[in-house]
Amino acid sequence: MTATTQPTSSEVVTVPFITGDGIGLDITPVMCEVVDAALEACYGGRRRIAWLEVLAGERAYDATGSWLPEETLEACRAHRVAIKGPLTTPVGGGFRSVNVALRLALDLYACVRPVRWFEGVRSPLLDPSTVDMVVFRENTEDVYAGIEWPAGSPEAKKLCAFLIDEMGVTSIRFPQTSAFGIKPMSQQGSERLIRAALRYASDTGRASVTLVHKGNIQKYTEGAFRQWGYDLAAREFPDVQVKDVIADAFLQASLRHPGDFSVIAAPNLNGDYISDHLAAMVGGIGIAPGANINYETDHAVFEATHGTAPRHAGLGEANPSSLLLSAAMMLEHLGWTQAADAVTRGLATCLRLGLVTYDLAADPSAALSTSGFGQAVIEHMATQE
Repeated sequence: MTATTQPTSSEVVTVPFITGDGIGLDITPVMCEVVDAALEACYGGRRRIAWLEVLAGERAYDATGSWLPEETLEACRAHRVAIKGPLTTPVGGGFRSVNVALRLALDLYACVRPVRWFEGVRSPLLDPSTVDMVVFRENTEDVYAGIEWPAGSPEAKKLCAFLIDEMGVTSIRFPQTSAFGIKPMSQQGSERLIRAALRYASDTGRASVTLVHKGNIQKYTEGAFRQWGYDLAAREFPDVQVKDVIADAFLQASLRHPGDFSVIAAPNLNGDYISDHLAAMVGGIGIAPGANINYETDHAVFEATHGTAPRHAGLGEANPSSLLLSAAMMLEHLGWTQAADAVTRGLATCLRLGLVTYDLAADPSAALSTSGFGQAVIEHMATQE
C-alpha cells in the first residue's frame, strides 16, 4: 500500500486486468472508466494506464481449457501490478481456488484489506464511525496451503497409520472415516507478513498492531505466530505498540470496541474470517477493497473481494464499489495518490448523498445502474468529503 511498484515519472503504466466472471463483466469496465477519468482529471494526460486484458476463471477455462493460463501469470509477473474482478471456482473436488492459485504462483503473501465506514451506508453498529482498521492476512500458509486428503483414500489411511503407529497419536476419534489436513506455519512466512503490518503501522502513524491467533489451542502453530510477532517487533519496530488477542475474543471485542484496533496481523484462516466480519460491520464486502502483495518483489494483484453473483450478471445493477476502492489502493501503490484520493472522494460523496446501486438504496426505484454509479463517482471526484 505504500510501495511504488513502477516509476512514478512514467507517462504510461501497463496494468493487466482480469474482467472476471458473473458481475465482473458489469463492474470491471466501470472501474477502468473511473480510473481513467481520475488520471485525466488529476494529471491531464501526463499519467495514464494502458489496460491489458488477461484471462482467469470460468472465462479462461471456456476459452483456453485452463482456469489460470500461464500467459496470465507471465503478464502479472512482467508488469508487477494487476487488478481483477471476481472469479468462479468449482466447489468441492477438482481445481482449487483460482484466487488461491494466483496468490501462491506469485507468492503474494500479504492479503491487505482496509476496513472503514462511509457516511450514508447502513451498518449494524450503533456507531460505525470508529471502525478504521487494516487487516494483513497471511496468504500462503496455514490450511490454505491445501495439504489434505479425503476420507478413505490410500493417502489418508497411510497418514493415519503413521500418526498412530509411529507418532503415538491417540486423539484421532474415528480413524477409519477421517479426512486429514496439515497446517504448515513457518517463522519466515509469519515474520514477513507481520513485518509488513508493522512497517505499515510505523509508516502511517497507526496506533497499534494486533496479532489475532488461536494460540491457546494451537500452541505450536498459531501460538508460535504470536511469539514470532512479538520477537520481531522488539527487534525491528520497538516504537510500534503490539498486542494480541484470541481470534474468537477478537470477533466480540471488535464489535463492542472497534476503536481499540488499528492494524491487524493474522494467519490465513483467521484473517479470512476477520476480513469478512469487519466488512459486515461497515456495510458488507460489496464495499470492501483488497490487495494481495509481495512487499519484497513488489508484485501485487488488487481485487474485488466479493463473489461473482451470477444471478445478477448482465443486469447492470451490480455495485462496483469494492473494485473501485481496490483500484484506489492500486493507484496509491503506484504512487499516484492524487488520483487514488479522487476515486475515494468521488465514491464517498456518492454514498453520502445516496447516489447508490440497488443493494445500498433506501428506495430501490431510485437506485443507479452500475454504469450510472460509475458516472456519478466521476462527477463527484472534485467534491470535498
